[in-house]
Amino acid sequence: MDKVVLHATRRTVIGKQVGALRREGKLPAVMYGHQFPPTPILLDLHTTTKALMGISSSTIITIDLEGKEHAALVREKQRNYIKGTLLHIDFQVVSLTEKIRAKVAIEFSGIAPAIKDFNGVLVTGINEIEVEALPQDLPEKLVLDISKLANIGDGIYVRDLVVSEKVEILEEPEEMVVIITGEMGEEVAEEAAGAEEPEVIERGKKEEEIPD
Repeated sequence: MDKVVLHATRRTVIGKQVGALRREGKLPAVMYGHQFPPTPILLDLHTTTKALMGISSSTIITIDLEGKEHAALVREKQRNYIKGTLLHIDFQVVSLTEKIRAKVAIEFSGIAPAIKDFNGVLVTGINEIEVEALPQDLPEKLVLDISKLANIGDGIYVRDLVVSEKVEILEEPEEMVVIITGEMGEEVAEEAAGAEEPEVIERGKKEEEIPD
C-alpha cells in the first residue's frame, strides 16, 4: 500500500466551538502516544476522508504536523450517525522501534463446503484479534480461508491462525473464530441481529463534546 500522508496544523479551538470549524470543512482530531503529549490538530475533512478509505486500525499512516512527520495509527473515529461523515479522530503516535498492541480485523474468504453440501450455518465467534508487533510489521487484516470447513461441527480457532513470525497473537489459543453448525439457535440469531446495529463511535473515548 502507498504511504498515506495527512497534513495537519495545531488546533487551539476545543470543546463546542469546534462546530464552526466543521462547518468550514475542517476535521478536528487529536494526536497522543509515544513520548508525545496529547495535541489537538486540524485536518481537511474531504482529503482525510478520502485518504482513510480502506485503512484499517492496524495500518501505519503518516501525519505531517506543520512540516514534521509522525507515524501513527487510527485509534478512534467518531461519525455523524445520520450523514456518516467524520466528526473527530484519535491518532496514536508510535515509535517504529518499539512493539505495540493492536486489533487486526479477520476477513473470510472462500466457500465452506459444509454450507453448500449440508445446509450448514456459518457462526462467527470473533472478527478481530489482538496482536503485538513493531508498528511496521502489523498486518492490515488477516484473511481466513473457510473452504476447509467440509462438515457440520468443523471450525477454526485462534490456534489455527497463521501470522508472520514477527507478529505475536495475544488471544487465547482455544478461542473460536468460526464454526459450522447445523441450525441457528435463538441465542445465536439474537446475537447476529444485535451485531447489525450501527456504531456511532468506533473506539475509545470522546475528547470533546459533539454538538447536536
